[in-house]
Amino acid sequence: MNHSFGLMIEALVAVLLVVTIGYCMLLNKRLLRLKADEQSLKATIGELITATEIAERAIGGLKHTVRDVNENLGDQIAAATDLSERLIRQLAEGDAVLGRLSRIAVAARSPSAPAPAPIPVQQAPEAPRVSAAKAAMAATQAFAERRRANGIAA
Repeated sequence: MNHSFGLMIEALVAVLLVVTIGYCMLLNKRLLRLKADEQSLKATIGELITATEIAERAIGGLKHTVRDVNENLGDQIAAATDLSERLIRQLAEGDAVLGRLSRIAVAARSPSAPAPAPIPVQQAPEAPRVSAAKAAMAATQAFAERRRANGIAA
């Protein structure tokens, strides 16, 4: 019985060794796959780092471009504001000159008629003011031409 008991223990150890060898082979295959995945993961990480560096350079370039555009746009807005203010002053002066020309034209037409009331300077939007000024200027030129045709200089 001693002998058969030793043989059973030896057989059990042999079976356990075969199971261990099989499990080691399975682990070896899994380790090989893991190492292959590691290489592809390293390649993917390298590509990701390269793409990140390119994106960082592009963002830096965009920031520089935005800064330049902002400075140029600020300068252009300031220049446009100054020009707008100058045009508003010139339009007001043009309205004053037009009022004086209208009074001169009315006074030249009928010296016995009472002087008309001064034309107030209106603060109207720019587009109507320009068209009104052009219309008044055209009327004044037509009046001056008619006066010249009659032999009287205006």
